[in-house]
Amino acid sequence: MARKLGVGIIGCGNISAAYLNLAPLFKGVEMRACADIDVKAAQARAKEFGVRAETVDGLLGATDIDIVVNLTIPAAHYAVSKSILDAGKHVYSEKPFVLSVREGLDLKKRAEKKGLRIGSAPDTFLGGAHQLVRSLIDTGKVGRITSGTCYVMSHGMEHWHPNPDFFFAPGGGPILDLGPYYISNLVQLIGPVRRVAALASIPAKERTITSKPRYGQKVPVTTPTTIHALMEFENGAAITFNASWDVWKHGHAPIELYGEEGTIFVPDPNFFGGDVQFTNRADPEKKMPKWDHAFAVPNQQHGEGMMANYRASGLADMALGIIEDRPHRCSLDMSLHVIDVMTGILKSGETGRFVAMQTTCERPEALSPAQAKTMLVKRK
Repeated sequence: MARKLGVGIIGCGNISAAYLNLAPLFKGVEMRACADIDVKAAQARAKEFGVRAETVDGLLGATDIDIVVNLTIPAAHYAVSKSILDAGKHVYSEKPFVLSVREGLDLKKRAEKKGLRIGSAPDTFLGGAHQLVRSLIDTGKVGRITSGTCYVMSHGMEHWHPNPDFFFAPGGGPILDLGPYYISNLVQLIGPVRRVAALASIPAKERTITSKPRYGQKVPVTTPTTIHALMEFENGAAITFNASWDVWKHGHAPIELYGEEGTIFVPDPNFFGGDVQFTNRADPEKKMPKWDHAFAVPNQQHGEGMMANYRASGLADMALGIIEDRPHRCSLDMSLHVIDVMTGILKSGETGRFVAMQTTCERPEALSPAQAKTMLVKRK
């Protein structure tokens, strides 16, 4: 029987259901337990998905748990990940991995000392659509990427989330909440960032919750909710990134990348699938190459219809990386560099100055259709 690493979860909020539901799609991992400071929340999740409920200390001490997935709120990520490493277990964290480069470097030191791995969401860049874009770039279909645009704009979370407070406090905001999807994808497509600049503001000082059960309550806003950023990449590309929770509607594409030989229209990096379009100078209506990628196959019903959702692919790739003694794609170095970029953007928004990156990273290995297929459990 193929080896599996035992996985436990700390934090049984909304996102835990996605991991518990989707992890069984993948080789290398077995979900075994969950824990939360709210014991009833852990017990409810455990019953729902057929795993055992633990206290946090019980989970950290469990001998059958090799990897702990940190699904706590962003402000607690560093402390919880530190406790996981100190307990001798590998960490896979939801985004953002930490809230400062200093915290990330401390966790890196602790992990290296004990020979442990750290990984972090998002893993959506492993989706079939984004790996197709990677293939177009790597095979030179549009030449070197020289510039581009990114837009992630809406009117916030208070309309649907039952407890949206943390979105509008330090550690939240559209840069740290949604930025990881966009910046991780750009780093895997183009490479590391050299420096950033930004303008940032808080147009609305408080938000009114219109979701249940707290309909009508007010939430103070203490972190920027509109950010216009500029990122200069090590390869020389200049990408603009506009992130806002103060926009009711817009008509911009999620990501457009402009190359020396053509343009690529990249679908929303918050999702694994979507339509990729590209043109080049020879053929403005360029046809897409045949691309049969396992992580682009719709597998989950959403309001918009069937969509591809392979959350936990990054977790599984890390587990398989441990088993196979190879690097994992949602790596500590890449996640830390993304934190560096995002916190640099916020710092530039405060100071009005360019901010140079403190870190760098290698692009993760591309995930080919054949490699993605081998990660999935064969269904009878």
